[in-house]
Amino acid sequence: MGVIWDFMVSMMVESFPPKPKWTAENIPELGGKVIIMTGGNSGLGLEATKVLLNHGAKVYMATRNKEKAQDAIKEIARDTGKEPIFLQLDLADLDSVKRAADEFLSKETRLHVLYNSGGVMIPPVENITSQGYDLQFGTNVLGHFYLTKLLLPTLVETAKVSADGVARVVNVSSGAHHLHKLSYDSLKDGPVRKNMSAEMLYAQSKFGVVVFARELARRYGDQGIVSIAMNPGNINTNLQRRVTGFQKSMINWMLYPIVPNGIVTHLWAGTAEETEAYNGKYLIPWARVGKPRADTQDPKTGEELWKWLDAQVVGR
Repeated sequence: MGVIWDFMVSMMVESFPPKPKWTAENIPELGGKVIIMTGGNSGLGLEATKVLLNHGAKVYMATRNKEKAQDAIKEIARDTGKEPIFLQLDLADLDSVKRAADEFLSKETRLHVLYNSGGVMIPPVENITSQGYDLQFGTNVLGHFYLTKLLLPTLVETAKVSADGVARVVNVSSGAHHLHKLSYDSLKDGPVRKNMSAEMLYAQSKFGVVVFARELARRYGDQGIVSIAMNPGNINTNLQRRVTGFQKSMINWMLYPIVPNGIVTHLWAGTAEETEAYNGKYLIPWARVGKPRADTQDPKTGEELWKWLDAQVVGR
């Protein structure tokens, strides 16, 4: 009952935010900054990329579909006069994650902000990753963990030489993380996972994002890494394309447009001077510090998840 009550309170706080006190107009100049935006070809990632480019950042659009990425790059160029760099990345394939990291590192020696922003939401339960993991957990958590791990040496080195002494990892979660904790038997394909709904698997993945972000902060905060988890808000994006029927009618009235406020928490987490001090925090719309589900902050939970994640990619 306590978890449900906490969820209801959090939903009210996170779903109906006050007018933001910080907006995209407050972003500092980002000349010389190198940024990766996973899922940058649509939705929040696309619109945030436009703003980051307009403030001088060099942005890599890390996404799976090259054709869609090219269309997005044309849109960005039309709207901003600038272009991100396409980085082919399929988060649901660990081999693709490795290739993407290798390609990036062949071109860059610095990485100031890693936005772990791409993701999937309530696909058919039978969908799994290339290596047999639940598609939502494999994409939203494991794929981003592996990408982050491969790029951590560069992030740490960037923090050492940066004027502000930090490099940031922004991990996109959801208010849904309040609804489900981790069930390790469901993270790979099998009977336990098949007996769970797509909504439960989604909530579990977003719980995992918050735990991962907190554990990353605990392990690497003393090396200049600022790891943040965030709920961008109930935003009208293509993530809801699989929501139908009564469920769709229930959430449609709660959805906000991407611009101007939908991207505010993204941008605040990755660029604002004040959020340099928010290592391990959970941010909520619009550009506020929130309260995550309590057990996501337990070091034992973080250590257990990190150990599991690391075991899936070791030796690759």
